[in-house]
Amino acid sequence: MALIPPPGAPLERAPRTDDTIDRDLRDLVESQEEEAFAKRLLLTTVDRALAWARSSSIWPATFGLACCAIEMMHTATPRYDLARFGAEVFRASPRQADLLIVSGRVSMKMAPVLRRIYDQMMEPKWVISMGACASTGGVFNNYAILQGVDKIVPVDVYVPGCPPRPESLIEGILVLQRVIGSKGLPTSTDLMREDDMPLPEQAPERAEALRALGPGRRPAPAGAVPAGLPGDMAPTGAR
Repeated sequence: MALIPPPGAPLERAPRTDDTIDRDLRDLVESQEEEAFAKRLLLTTVDRALAWARSSSIWPATFGLACCAIEMMHTATPRYDLARFGAEVFRASPRQADLLIVSGRVSMKMAPVLRRIYDQMMEPKWVISMGACASTGGVFNNYAILQGVDKIVPVDVYVPGCPPRPESLIEGILVLQRVIGSKGLPTSTDLMREDDMPLPEQAPERAEALRALGPGRRPAPAGAVPAGLPGDMAPTGAR
């Protein structure tokens, strides 16, 4: 432990009036030691520092849907070691996660569950669509499978394949990290505002409006929303 020597000791600290103390680092260097110290300075903004920290500590949600989830689990094994990139901490609670990896096909019954998990995640948050089934529905072109998860949540990175290998998912995570760390990626809420999508805080209002509409109702097209109804909800007769 380094201690300040008391007055009268053989090694006394310099007085506060000494010219060599608290000197402005922007002054011209006068020695090789000062020149080497100046070369090791790194200047940046708070936003870029936060973006770098976020990109190096992504916490994915423990969420898997189909065979792509097996490949996602494989990334955390010693063979691939996702911990090298600081993204191995899969959280069991969405309130502790900031990355949702949609690994597999999304059925119509699972879509509201996925959206609820997404709404419960903390901001800023990002989404990776893993595999052809999550991105476009894949070979399941039928009424039971959602034809692209980007219809219910904003997607930041698409990872192709059926199923993609663990290396592909790791590359997708690295792409996301580079975008976040370089200049900061807009949050999903910002993207939702740009696309005029319903925000998570509007969920209670929309649920109450749906209850008031009753059965036999469906979303209305653009320009046919009656006054007093939030978002894109309207009675069937408004078409």
